[in-house]
Amino acid sequence: MITLIGTGHIFDLSAALLSIFDEKEPEVIGVELDPQRYQAILLRNTDPASYHNAKKNLPFIYRMMAQFQENMAESYGVNAGDEMLTAINYAQSRVLPVAFIDTNAQQLFTHMWNTMPYFEKLRLMFSGIAGLFVSKKRVEEEMKNYQQHYDSYLEEIGKKFPTIKKTLIDDRNEFMAQRIIELHEKHQKIIVCIGDGHVQGISKILDEKHIPFETIRLQQLQNWKKTPSDGSTGHFSINYNPPDQEMPS
Repeated sequence: MITLIGTGHIFDLSAALLSIFDEKEPEVIGVELDPQRYQAILLRNTDPASYHNAKKNLPFIYRMMAQFQENMAESYGVNAGDEMLTAINYAQSRVLPVAFIDTNAQQLFTHMWNTMPYFEKLRLMFSGIAGLFVSKKRVEEEMKNYQQHYDSYLEEIGKKFPTIKKTLIDDRNEFMAQRIIELHEKHQKIIVCIGDGHVQGISKILDEKHIPFETIRLQQLQNWKKTPSDGSTGHFSINYNPPDQEMPS
């Protein structure tokens, strides 16, 4: 069985993720990272000065979006991508293979910027600069709107930023779905941690290929609660829905 977990890169989801991993006992854990991004996250956490120097060589649009994520994550008391490190560290502690299922981010952003029309670039730069000053409350409102109206939210992105939607969402959905299918050919119990915005698109691809899977969405992770116990053991649980009972988006 494949379990797709929709995460948010700026939220503290470690406790919920660890609970799911223990419950599912996966054979392999996939993460929405490429090896280079993983090394960058490690460098950020171990040698911030070197990390910031290395960022200067990255594509401008990549740095702008990364800075927005880092600012938002800081407001929640975490570092952007910590949930991916939680998954990787869990796998390593249990000698499980880790699959980096995403395409190379630097190449992706370079390609996107080179193929993006001029006016879309201007719109993106304006939105990105404004996003650096957006409040935590505004982000939460946007997340709520996204979770309740996923289709219309995605359609709006497609209208304003068609190149971004194709490159960062649609094309990556195809790429990551293929990597998940390859894992499915080798393993029985698979957990894949991806940004929640990719869950619906990847689910559609897997469903079309009649590959069994279940999903756990970001909103469910955020609503995770500690299950009452008699105090003798620490028992945790999280509710999730199989594909045919997926939460409305």
